[in-house]
Amino acid sequence: MTDRPYVILSAAMSIDGYLDTPAPPRLALSNAADFDRVDEVRSHCDAIMVGARTVRADNPRLLVKSDERRIRRESEGLPPLPWKVTVTATGDLDPQSQFFTSGDTQKLVYCPRSKARGIRDRLGELATVVGLGDEVIVAGIVAELGDRGVRTLLVEGGGTVLTQFLASDLVDELQLAIAPFFVGDRRAPRLIGDGTFPWNPDHHARLAESRRLGDLVVLRYALSERFA
Repeated sequence: MTDRPYVILSAAMSIDGYLDTPAPPRLALSNAADFDRVDEVRSHCDAIMVGARTVRADNPRLLVKSDERRIRRESEGLPPLPWKVTVTATGDLDPQSQFFTSGDTQKLVYCPRSKARGIRDRLGELATVVGLGDEVIVAGIVAELGDRGVRTLLVEGGGTVLTQFLASDLVDELQLAIAPFFVGDRRAPRLIGDGTFPWNPDHHARLAESRRLGDLVVLRYALSERFA
């Protein structure tokens, strides 16, 4: 898939590799400087993707927040906001979630073909629902987004989606912020689940950049020859 979108994975985790605590409230892993960094990354992408579980648990807006960055996008001939993308196996999505209600931009929902009609009935005009086969795989999503003209895709979670992208060898770069504390509870969601990955003790990922943002560190790994 040499002509597929350029894929960036972006995540924040604790020192021991967790995305959150096992119960509310939501754990804050990033600081203000890192949120601004992510906003800058978003501003250069055509679409931002999260899994349906993240839509339910975090209720993210997935917007470029900076007015200056939105104006810059428009000056470059882009819409002020990237598209929003999610994937669901069941269609358990709340039409009132901020994924659908925040931001005047295209929203895409990928699902098994058998679920598409029911999800369209539930969401109405809020999103474009795309049925992909009996079971949705991330390679199919990436290919379909490429057909729609998406050149750069930012994937922000959660752990299941991140794991699927990495195991499918569809990632060009990984941006990982590490918060300066431990969670220490195996019931909490981890950054990455079980899988077979292209990067292992015999094939190392290349560290392209490390940056300190206050008490966080941000690591940027080049995971393909397409790394920009």
